[in-house]
Amino acid sequence: MRVLLHCAKRLGWTLVTLWLATCVTFALLHLAPGTPAASSVGEGESLSAARDAASLERFRREHLLDRPLAVQYLDYLGPFDLSERGHPWFGGSGERPYGGLFCGDLGVELLRPGVPVAGEIEKRLAVTLPLMFCALLGSTCRMIPLGVRRRGAPGSRWDRFTDDRGRFLLVALPVFWAGVLLQTLLGARGLDLLPVLWPAGEATAAQVLAASVLPVACAAYGIAAYVSRQTRAAMIEALESDWVRTLRARGLAESRIVWRHALRNAAAPLCMHFGQVLPALAAGSVLIETIFDVPGVGTYLYRGLLQREVDIVTGVVLVSALFAGLGLLLSDLLHGSLDPRARP
Repeated sequence: MRVLLHCAKRLGWTLVTLWLATCVTFALLHLAPGTPAASSVGEGESLSAARDAASLERFRREHLLDRPLAVQYLDYLGPFDLSERGHPWFGGSGERPYGGLFCGDLGVELLRPGVPVAGEIEKRLAVTLPLMFCALLGSTCRMIPLGVRRRGAPGSRWDRFTDDRGRFLLVALPVFWAGVLLQTLLGARGLDLLPVLWPAGEATAAQVLAASVLPVACAAYGIAAYVSRQTRAAMIEALESDWVRTLRARGLAESRIVWRHALRNAAAPLCMHFGQVLPALAAGSVLIETIFDVPGVGTYLYRGLLQREVDIVTGVVLVSALFAGLGLLLSDLLHGSLDPRARP
């Protein structure tokens, strides 16, 4: 029962976070210069002034861009459609009375009418999630054993180099610079070992796998230093505890103490950081997918920002915040399963 109450409480905070994310994103996009209406009619191109003004006015009226910001936000939330085709209670024709976020509708793209944002995000998540999962799995499986091996001789010269300088180098290395460097070294201009851009059109599994190597590497190197550091610190704390000294006094082998007992105890605090890793991967995917032309959620968000597509940006932010909340909930449950003292 307490676990269910904890999950309900975490879900409530997640819903509050999602609402705040919509408020902040909606306000910032409307404060930014530029409008999707200008892009839709090609403002500044060789069009007549009368046609340009008429198209711009019609576009703004159809998408409520001429209404106050509060009205636009209420229309986005729903459940009532406030446009000309919306609910009769608000002066609409009744063709589409209901819609908005409360109805599970993330809206449609302004510059591509008829393309639902939810369907586009779902299609692109099928690309982003495997890449981010591979990056997380690869960095964790590689760096947890490395953190366990680096538990010995804390404070030595090699330990200070690998822990402080090496970790600082990996964390401080910009993602965009690392991506361009990998493209230059391993692409056609360098060693010509791997493709530097995502294959266009229909691609085979081998082509997709080869094109995924560099994006996964860029997403994994930053989180690898973090996981290694947390594993090392947790292992040192566990091996210095009284119960480990008791196991050693009983004659247990050091390898069994480390891998069977101490690592399980050290894994509990690592689970608490799992929820912090997922948002970091989601934030880094925007730059990574843009550099390597990956048709994922990050590229979709970047395009939405350039074109001031409110529904695209808000929809992607909502999905990212939802994954962050689920990651925190999962980390709490994993922590509680490994450490009974932390169970809700």
